[in-house]
Amino acid sequence: MDTATHIGEAVRAGKLDPVTVVADVLARISAGDGAVGAFRRVRAEQALAEARSVAERPDLARLPLAGVPIAVKDVIAVAGEHAEWGSAAGTRLPFAADGGIAARLRAAGAVIVGLTRVPELCLWPTTDTPGAVVRNPWRPDYTPGGSSGGSAAAVAAGLVPLAHGTDALASVRSPAAICGLVGVCPGTGTVRAGDASVFSGMYTHGPLATTVADAALLLSVLAERPALAEVSAPASPLRIATSTRLPMAGRHIPEEFVTAVDRTADVLRDAGHTVEEATPRYGNLAPPLLARWLAAPGEPAQGLSRRQLQPRTRTHLRGGTLVRRAGLVREGAKRAWIARAEEFFTHHDILITPTLATLPPKARHWSEKSWLSNALPAIALSSFLGPWDLAGYPALSLPAGQHPSGLPIGVQIITSPGGEPLLLSLAAQLESLQPWQRTAPPGRAGA
Repeated sequence: MDTATHIGEAVRAGKLDPVTVVADVLARISAGDGAVGAFRRVRAEQALAEARSVAERPDLARLPLAGVPIAVKDVIAVAGEHAEWGSAAGTRLPFAADGGIAARLRAAGAVIVGLTRVPELCLWPTTDTPGAVVRNPWRPDYTPGGSSGGSAAAVAAGLVPLAHGTDALASVRSPAAICGLVGVCPGTGTVRAGDASVFSGMYTHGPLATTVADAALLLSVLAERPALAEVSAPASPLRIATSTRLPMAGRHIPEEFVTAVDRTADVLRDAGHTVEEATPRYGNLAPPLLARWLAAPGEPAQGLSRRQLQPRTRTHLRGGTLVRRAGLVREGAKRAWIARAEEFFTHHDILITPTLATLPPKARHWSEKSWLSNALPAIALSSFLGPWDLAGYPALSLPAGQHPSGLPIGVQIITSPGGEPLLLSLAAQLESLQPWQRTAPPGRAGA
């Protein structure tokens, strides 16, 4: 699978036909998705028709995603499709028109080839539905993560060059780390969207890609900021902090995750940056994060038939009702944490941590298990991630090695609000200094 950047360049130059590109991707999906289960819906006929339309556009030479096949998470409005949100309880009425995210993708020349699977209402860190378990292309017995697990699996398996995801409590960065991808969670307000209030206001849209350039390209379209696609090395040495201390009490993280952060620190130090170990004053963030997770997802849950929801989800929504009635989603703890984060970033430009705190769960029908059985791995996995969703700071996950299990290892890079260009710049420098294998080895997903 070529990169989205190269596909777009070739289509704009007239060296590639969008129909040929999309037909190739559809053939890949047909041959490979049976082992991965990434797609809830493949739009074969529609995608080929859209590719023909892209080829005939008079502005083809100016389209940033010209002819690029893309998978989108099954949560957005795509004309002629419905969004299931991983649930049997929702409506099956198709959307009459594209929502803002799909409209931006199409305006940029992208071709939406399919909708990727998500766990019910995007509440969980594993991705399965009653009829399918999505599997990690690197190790099929493990989950690709959640809730953007279908999108991550599709890219990591080489079925599509690029995918859209959403992040509220690690839903882009966690699958990116588990599947060896670049996953970006932009800061609050960077990507304008009508669903920004979902998940207690922590919800945003971001890219899943195999390269920093591709992630930056998609982010530039989602954020309607073309300059974000112009990534170059940092102009001057940065003040970089690294930390492997868990923000909240818990078990020890795998030694290999610590080694990945230390190795990344050495690479950046050799590149001329100032690197030191330093940890923000996290404080006790468990109560505000738990309250916001329980109060989620908000609007997507309204009007659903509770009887058709999975038992774990019904339990979760009951807890959310109690949280909201008790007024436990409070802004005071969030403001205090943001103040501490601001204090930290007056002394540092960048913070690097492990992306995950544990190895991911195995791939199975988690939707059949209890709320507690799902909640415990969710909380354990995302300890390093949730604080930055609460603060609304931009963060990304970058591949940084491989665990003895065969699973990829990711490091999380965080910066202060508005710092997405700096984040992408440092990520691109790391990519050049310690490159990674872009997708899982051929045949691994079917092993």
